[in-house]
Amino acid sequence: MNTGTRKLMAMPILAGITFALIWLAAGALLLSLLLHFTSVKESNLGMMAFIVHSLASFVGGFSAGKRASSKGWYYGSSLGILYGLIIIIVSFLATDVSLSLHSFTLLLSVLAAGAFGGMIGVNLRK
Repeated sequence: MNTGTRKLMAMPILAGITFALIWLAAGALLLSLLLHFTSVKESNLGMMAFIVHSLASFVGGFSAGKRASSKGWYYGSSLGILYGLIIIIVSFLATDVSLSLHSFTLLLSVLAAGAFGGMIGVNLRK
């Protein structure tokens, strides 16, 4: 990696959101393969997508916390809020979904998962 890329990836939130979106893409690919090759029904997809979003936020928070020298919960929860807002905005723009209890639940879960991942990431750095 060149020095510009290293500096960019050193910023905890940006690195975390990058890893979260990579994990989201991998999870979406895995879910689509599960739908295609198994007998999983689309009615179960909501809960699985919820798990994929939480896992992606956890990994992003972990990455942000690992790059931060302290305050892993802060960087992780900031990442969780940013990630959740990105997902809500994209779902609103792409499918015209309005805000609902599901959106609020998603935001709270990715906030908690990101904060937990950030705390673990900071503690594993030491």
